[in-house]
Amino acid sequence: MTRKWPYLAALVCAGGVAAEEPVAAAVTVVTVAGHYNNAIGSSDAASEGTVNAELIRNRPALRTGELLEFVPGMIVTQHSGDGKANQYFLRGFNLDHGTDFATHVDGMPVNMRSHAHGQGYTDLGFLIPELVQRIDYKKGPYFASEGDFSSAGSARMRLADSLPNGTATLSVGENGYRRMVVTDSVATAGGNLVAGLEVHRNNGPWETPEDLRKYSATVRYVQGAGNDGYSVTAMAYRNTWNATDQVPLRAVEGGTLDRFGSIDASDGGVSSRYSLSWAMKKRGQDRLTEVDAYAVASALDLYSNFTYFLDNPDTGDQFRQSERRRMGGLNAAHSWTGTVNGLAMRNKVGVQARVDRLAPVGLYRSVRRETDETVREDRLTESSAGVYLENTIAWLPAFRSIAGVRYDAYRFRVDSNIEGNSGKASDAIASPKLSLVFGPWRKSELFINYGKGFHSNDARGTTQTRLVDGGAASPVTPLVATRGMELGARTEIVPGLQSSLALWRLDIDSELLFIGDAGDTEASRASRRRGIEWNNHLIATPWLLFDVDLAVSRARFAEPDPAGDRIPGSLGKVASFGATVTGLGRWSGGVQARYFGPRPLIEDGSMTSRSTALLYGRIGYALSSKTRLSLDVFNLLDRKASDVDYLYESRLRGEAAGVEDIHFHPVEPRSVRLTLAHNF
Repeated sequence: MTRKWPYLAALVCAGGVAAEEPVAAAVTVVTVAGHYNNAIGSSDAASEGTVNAELIRNRPALRTGELLEFVPGMIVTQHSGDGKANQYFLRGFNLDHGTDFATHVDGMPVNMRSHAHGQGYTDLGFLIPELVQRIDYKKGPYFASEGDFSSAGSARMRLADSLPNGTATLSVGENGYRRMVVTDSVATAGGNLVAGLEVHRNNGPWETPEDLRKYSATVRYVQGAGNDGYSVTAMAYRNTWNATDQVPLRAVEGGTLDRFGSIDASDGGVSSRYSLSWAMKKRGQDRLTEVDAYAVASALDLYSNFTYFLDNPDTGDQFRQSERRRMGGLNAAHSWTGTVNGLAMRNKVGVQARVDRLAPVGLYRSVRRETDETVREDRLTESSAGVYLENTIAWLPAFRSIAGVRYDAYRFRVDSNIEGNSGKASDAIASPKLSLVFGPWRKSELFINYGKGFHSNDARGTTQTRLVDGGAASPVTPLVATRGMELGARTEIVPGLQSSLALWRLDIDSELLFIGDAGDTEASRASRRRGIEWNNHLIATPWLLFDVDLAVSRARFAEPDPAGDRIPGSLGKVASFGATVTGLGRWSGGVQARYFGPRPLIEDGSMTSRSTALLYGRIGYALSSKTRLSLDVFNLLDRKASDVDYLYESRLRGEAAGVEDIHFHPVEPRSVRLTLAHNF
C-alpha cells in the first residue's frame, strides 16, 4: 500500500506514535505488510519498531513473559516458579526482573518501584496474550515521553479495541499443563465490549510439582476509534505456585540432586494484581489530546531459599518477601502542529504523575512458609511527577530533527522498624534528548540519537543509615543519571526486506541496587555498555516470513578496581531466527531459535556461564473455517542448558562450611503442547 503523508499531519493523527503511520515529509512511503512494522519513515531511531498481533498469535511461547522477546535482542528466562517475574537480558544488561527496561500495558506502568524482591519488578503474568494488539518498542534514553527504568529500552503493549470473532482455546500438555482461554468482543452502547478469561494449571518437569494455579480476567469497553475515543479497562489476576529455584552444580554433578530437583520444597508464592484504567484521545484540527489514568492494587508473598543452610544449619535459610501495594497515576499529553519560517513543525507537551504506597513491604525469615523473624519491615510512599517537551521540525524533505527535554521530581517517605532508617528524601533530574533523521533516500534512512535518562533507586535506600545487621550505612542517590547515544540505519532496498543496523553506547553513573533478599543496598561502580544490533524482517513470499536478529555488546565497569571490570551477569551475544508459515492452505507453522552467549559470573571474568541455544516449533492445521489445531514443541532438541547461572556461596546438609559454587536454573526439557481453538 502506497500513501503520501505530509509529515506533521501524520504525526498529529498518530498522536506521536510513529509506528501507526508513515512520517516522511511529502515523500512516497511503501509500507510492507507483515509481522513487524519497521518500515521507512515509521520511527525516529533504527532500534524502534512495532510488533503486530499476527506474529504474536503465530509464534509459540513457553511463558507469558516471553512476549517481551518480540523486542529484538531481548532474552526472557526464569530462575524460579512461573508465578514470579521473569529474568530479562538486553543490551549488555542482566536486567534482573525489569530494572532499566520500562514496560507499560495501555498506559499503565508494569515496573514496580521499591519492590519487595527487586527494583523495577516486572511481572506480566496478569496479561492475556490473545488480547494484545501490538507491542511498540524503543531502545535507549532518546525519547522524551519515556522516563524511569527506560535507559535500556521500553515496550508499550496495546490491548485490542475489538476482536474479529470470539475464540475459545484449550491447551493440554505434559506434566499437567492445562490452559483455557475465552475471548470475545460485542458491540454495545455505541462501542465495543472486549473480554477475556484465562485459567492456567501446570506442574512442570520439577520433582516438586509446581502446582501453578493462575486466573486472569480482562473486561474492556471502548468507544470511538483510532485517536478519537475513550476506553475503560478492568483487569484481575491471582496466582499461586511452588518454586524450584536455582540448584548447586556440585550437587547435580555429584549425583545427590537431580537437575530438576530442589533443596527446599516449600519455596513458592502467592501473587495478585487488580487494576482499573481509563484512556481518552481527542483529535482536533492539527492537534491531539491524550489522557489516561490508572489505579492498581497488588500483593506478593514470595518464599525463597538460595543459600540452603549457610546461615541457619538447623532450620535452613528460607526467607519471605512480602508487600501490599496501592498505585495510582495520571498521564496527559497534547500535540499540535504549525510552521516557523515556512518549516513544518510539531510540538508535544506532556505530564506524568504516579504515587506508590506500600503498607507494608518487608523481609522475614521463614521455615517452610511459616514466618519466624522480622528482618526488616517498612511502610513507604513514593511519589513522582514528570513533565516533558518535544519539538519536531522537518527542515528538508529528507531531514528532520526531534529535540526534547523532560524533568522528573521524586519524593520518598519511609517509616522503618529499624531505628535510623525512617525519614524523607527528594531528588530531581533533567534529561535532554536529540534525534536527527536523514532520509529517506533510495528507501533508506540514517539516524543519530542522543539522550540523557535515569533510573530511580529503592526508596528504602534513600533514607537508610543502618544495615539490617546494625552496621552503619549512607543514604544512596535517589535518581541515577544515564547517558546514551546511537548511530543507526534502516533500509528497504531489497524488496520485502526491512533491515536495520544500530551502533549504541550507554553510560550509567552508578548501579546501586536495593537487594531485597538481604534488606540492604549494594553499592556498585559506574559502568559503560556498547554494542551493535542487526535486525532483519523478510517477507520471502506471501506465506513465508523470516526474522533474523543479531546483537553483540560489551559491558564493563568504568572505574578501576582490583576485583576486575566485568559486570556479573551481563549478556554479550544474542541471536534469534524465526520462520513463520501462514496461508498455505489449511497448514501453518513455524520455528523459532534463540541463542544467548556466556556471561561473566565474577568481576575478573575467570568464571563464566555456559551459552544456551533453544529451538521451538509449531505446526497447525485448520480443521474448518472456524476450528484449528496446533502442536507446539519447546526445546525441540532437548538441550540440557541453563536459563540463568549465578556464582555465590551456599551450604548443603552435611557440609561443614559454605562452598562457593555455580548455581543454575535448568531450561525445561523438551515438552509438547496441543491447542484446539474454535471461533464463534
